[in-house]
Amino acid sequence: MAKKAKEAIEKNTSTEERIKEAARRVFTQKGYAATRTRDIAEESGLNLALINYYFRSKEKLFDIIMLEHLQLFIHSIMGIVNDESTSLQEKIEILVGHYIDMLIKNPNIPIFLLNEINADPKKLIAKIGIDKIQHGHEPVYLMKQWMEIAATKKMANINPIHILMNFVALTIFPFVGSPLIRNRTGLSIEAFNKLMEERKKLIPIWINATMNSALYDNGQ
Repeated sequence: MAKKAKEAIEKNTSTEERIKEAARRVFTQKGYAATRTRDIAEESGLNLALINYYFRSKEKLFDIIMLEHLQLFIHSIMGIVNDESTSLQEKIEILVGHYIDMLIKNPNIPIFLLNEINADPKKLIAKIGIDKIQHGHEPVYLMKQWMEIAATKKMANINPIHILMNFVALTIFPFVGSPLIRNRTGLSIEAFNKLMEERKKLIPIWINATMNSALYDNGQ
């Protein structure tokens, strides 16, 4: 009995992973809106009833996949922002590269994030697990570096959240607006992604310029 139960669990896990892998490919190729559950069934080589049995709906499957991507990504970048061996500028360059790579591979994540943020941002934070990563109220090392630079270089009294918002806007918004941008400019997905690769070098330059502009004239 124990052997049969184990085999059943392994079969279920294998089937679920097969469905999710097929869904990842179809969502990336077609986008969320254009994807049908039937497309996922055909890609996986499984029947439609089986897809519905395991995940109930396209929406549920999409949410599970996006959450898994985000959980892995958030946990990976915590090592970057808390690395005491890299400068603030180096962290920004690494983070920009990581974000753009992730969004090129998973272009549907901004749609998921916008929907979840509008619905319940606190619930999204709990789902991703950000609230469990940072214990207590100690800021991440990246923020400590920002505050040290601000104090040492007599940085103008601006809220560092402005820098964070610039980072998010410069990195993520092009992917949010990708359908419109590509439609109006005639860019292919490949050409659009090439532009995003170029932004890996440009965004750190722009953010650094923003931070430097916050220095007020105090003999610097």
